[in-house]
Amino acid sequence: MKEIINTDQADLAYSGHNNPSDFVGVATTLPRNAHLIINRCNLPAVILGSLTYQQHPVPLLLDGVAQFHRGLFELLDRLGDAPERAQAFMQHMNAAFSLNCLEEAGYSVSTTRNRAKSNYLKMVRGWSFDSGSREAAVLKGWVESRFGLLQRHHVNPIRDFSDDTYRNYLEMRSSGLYGTNALESQLDLLYTYCQYELARQHPGQSHFTLYRGVNRVDEHETVAERDDKRRVVLLNSLSSFTANRERADEFGDYLLTARVPLSKIFYYTRLLPDMLKGEEEYVVIGGLYEVGIAAY
Repeated sequence: MKEIINTDQADLAYSGHNNPSDFVGVATTLPRNAHLIINRCNLPAVILGSLTYQQHPVPLLLDGVAQFHRGLFELLDRLGDAPERAQAFMQHMNAAFSLNCLEEAGYSVSTTRNRAKSNYLKMVRGWSFDSGSREAAVLKGWVESRFGLLQRHHVNPIRDFSDDTYRNYLEMRSSGLYGTNALESQLDLLYTYCQYELARQHPGQSHFTLYRGVNRVDEHETVAERDDKRRVVLLNSLSSFTANRERADEFGDYLLTARVPLSKIFYYTRLLPDMLKGEEEYVVIGGLYEVGIAAY
């Protein structure tokens, strides 16, 4: 059980600021209704979801994942070619989760629901096509479980955890996980591999500048306004960004620009072969972000 940290002061202590007046007029702490008090990584949600974390990130480590798959990462250390590492990762996934031999994992052709193809690749492909899909609900639920960040939107905004929107989200998440083969553990390893590749390909770099096109700025929860061009927003548990500024303008009339910590990138399309690469999509874990806003 992780220590429960006071949510009003946690990110102030983490940032090294001892005087709350340093943050007058700018919200830095994750709202209480946007996170859980426990998760499965090395930092509590109130810290990793804070504005301070966006500005001063440190690595996020999922409990036990790198240790359990230590042999994979020792192998990757010896491979100098990124495509070769990607193939080694996918082969390890197939072996570790019996993805090519599902009978070994208990799958039966007589089952009433065929979930044989519900694996990590199907989840990220489903997200790319529709962020309101069943696959997307699984991914958002995984973020909640591992990082403690609650979803704020799935098909419609989620503000009341007793209404139909939230219940529909839970049904889609449960349906997406039912009968699968350790699907959330597959996502654990996908995130951990993504972090390995980002650190190896961009040594010493802490942030990417990424872009998101939106039709209405108010689609995102504004927590504070610095001026007419910069806001602090609370992103959904997962959101899509792109590294291609011109590509972002195809998705809306307004452009959001954010410095995204590499540690908050769950997946990007160039990570694995045979994925959609044209959009240069980055799937970003949520929390508070300071973003720039521009109209096309």
